[in-house]
Amino acid sequence: MSLETVSIVFTEKQKVEVIKKSFDAALGQTEILCAAITSLISTGTELQCLRGVFDPDTNWSSWVQYPFHPGYSMVAEVMEVGANVQHLQKGDRVFVENAHTQFFKKDASHAVLLPKEISSEEGAWVNLSKTTQLGVRRAELFLGETVGVIGLGLLGQLVTQYLYLSGAKEIYAMDPAESRVQLVQDRPGIHRLAMDAGTAKEHIEKQTKGKMLDVVFDITGHPAVLAQATQLVKPLGRVILLGDTATPSVQGMGRNVVSNSVSILGIHALMNYKGWQHPEMADLFLTYLLQGRMDVTPLITHRFSPLDAPQAYDLLVHNRSSAMGVLFDWTRLGEES
Repeated sequence: MSLETVSIVFTEKQKVEVIKKSFDAALGQTEILCAAITSLISTGTELQCLRGVFDPDTNWSSWVQYPFHPGYSMVAEVMEVGANVQHLQKGDRVFVENAHTQFFKKDASHAVLLPKEISSEEGAWVNLSKTTQLGVRRAELFLGETVGVIGLGLLGQLVTQYLYLSGAKEIYAMDPAESRVQLVQDRPGIHRLAMDAGTAKEHIEKQTKGKMLDVVFDITGHPAVLAQATQLVKPLGRVILLGDTATPSVQGMGRNVVSNSVSILGIHALMNYKGWQHPEMADLFLTYLLQGRMDVTPLITHRFSPLDAPQAYDLLVHNRSSAMGVLFDWTRLGEES
């Protein structure tokens, strides 16, 4: 059986195209055939992939080869199931880590069944929810610690919500873009700072009476920010690198890392951490949504037809701070055909 599908492709550096092609839709025994409902652009990662500027011998340079199929945050409807698939059936909505593509096959073991109470737009955040959980787990927070978050894009917003749930005493959420800062939940103990980390140092020093922070998350992926982050933590403080720079050759760690005994801790999205596997982390995020303890709906700022993908990425390239959650609505394809 053959199906024609629409895919969003970075055909070369800085070039986005929408391509139609046929693929073999015959299923293996453990596979499912899916029809895309909505997919979320991971703005930091995907823009870096589109930009195509990487140091050699990095994760980026080995992963991104053109033509490149971006995306890994997809909610889809199950169209058919393989003979050995027991836990899913036709009509189910699932989250899958799949590129921005209309129809596709996936091993059923990699699909997360969404509760009926969770919208497809909320479900599209599952993958980023796991990445940010890993970051917060890596910090191994203690109740009552003071924490900073540098960079309030998609990941920074989720990290801030997790930190609040984890019992941080004070959270300093920093980003130069006022529009991003305003999307952070206005809750007791959360300080929303519309400034970069270098400028925020004086403010944090004053607020903490010179003690500085226990933990700082650098979620920017910008090579200059790590050195600023290490200046914000107290002696024996921890800096969590959740944003992987594509140019580590120009990344410095700061002047006082050794003298202040600062720990720099990295974490990657594909990891498991101390007994927490990806299915369990996805389930925890969905539970928090159902309980109303996390909320991603206010973070959704734009919705595009997949046919308008070049315009969507152009918006992000030229005015990234104006957008947060950018979704492709694949149901529009039926209306536009």
